[in-house]
Formats: sequence, C-alpha cells, structure tokens
Amino acid sequence: MTARLALVLAAVFLLGCEREVRRYGKPASEAPAPTAGAPKSALQPGEAGAGLREVAGAGHFEGENAYEIAQGKRLFRWYNCNGCHSAGGGGMGPPLMDEKWLYGHEPEAIYATIMEGRPNGMPSFAGRIPREQAWQLVAYVRSMSGLAPKAARPGRGDTLGGAIEPESSRPALEPRPDPEKK
Repeated sequence: MTARLALVLAAVFLLGCEREVRRYGKPASEAPAPTAGAPKSALQPGEAGAGLREVAGAGHFEGENAYEIAQGKRLFRWYNCNGCHSAGGGGMGPPLMDEKWLYGHEPEAIYATIMEGRPNGMPSFAGRIPREQAWQLVAYVRSMSGLAPKAARPGRGDTLGGAIEPESSRPALEPRPDPEKK
C-alpha cells in the first residue's frame, strides 16, 4: 500500500513540475534588424574582427527564453561589462538593477545603447559583436531589474560571497525614465 502511495505521489509530483521550454536555436527572423546609427561616442572597444558573421536568427529579441538570458549573462562577463557596471550595481557606468533607465528600458533602446554607444562613456559595439550576441545581452540586462519572467531569469548569482542576489530572487521593478534626462 505504501509503495503504491509513494508511486502515486511521485507521479503527481512529476506531472506538477512545469519548466520553461528552452529553445537552443532561433528561427530565421522575419523582421528587419534595427538600424544602428552613427556611433554616439568616440570610445571604441577595439578593432572590428574579421570573423564576424550574422546568423539567420540574429535579428530579433527573445527576452523570455532562459537560454538567451543565460548566454547574455555569460557575454556580460566576457565583454567585461562588469568593469563599468559592477555586476549591475553601477560603478563608472549606471546601475542596471534599478528601475531608473537613462535611455529607456525597451529592448530596442538597450540594443541601440550597446550597438551605438552613448556619450560620456558607453562605447559603440557595432561591427565588433554579432547582433545575436547584442540581443542576448539585451535579454540579460533586462533580467537584472526583473523585466524577464522569473522562471527564465538565472537562479544563481556569480558574484563572490553572494554579495548580489541572483536575478530570479530580485523583485520586478517598474521602469521609469530618468527625470534628469530630458
């Protein structure tokens, strides 16, 4: 009797678990890619690489896909975004974990910031990183302030000693424009 009960409870438990569906490939994008304007900053992260190539799925944003957000988190560290944004808490660059957005919280605005740069510090990455990686960075940056579904946000912090709580533990914040930026 207890074995049957345990089997039924195990079946109910397994059927009750619902995970986010992870898509490891992107379908080809129907939408045209946002045009990157002229860089707004003279700062440049380095010479454009010879190996840059675009993929068919690079032209759109998937901010609810846990794989895309996890890739963005990896790229955030690899491109040393921590150097200015201090794991999202702000440093030389603005914080990315609060509700104040200097240039807008929409994916297109964040993409424009990454690809075109911003005056007084943010370099332009146009021609230096593939668009697909820029969109993955956008997905991760939005997840830092809770603008992604909780199930898709990373559940483990990568900072030493747990100084910053994982993205999935942060409350979702209501984005607001910077009142000083008009």
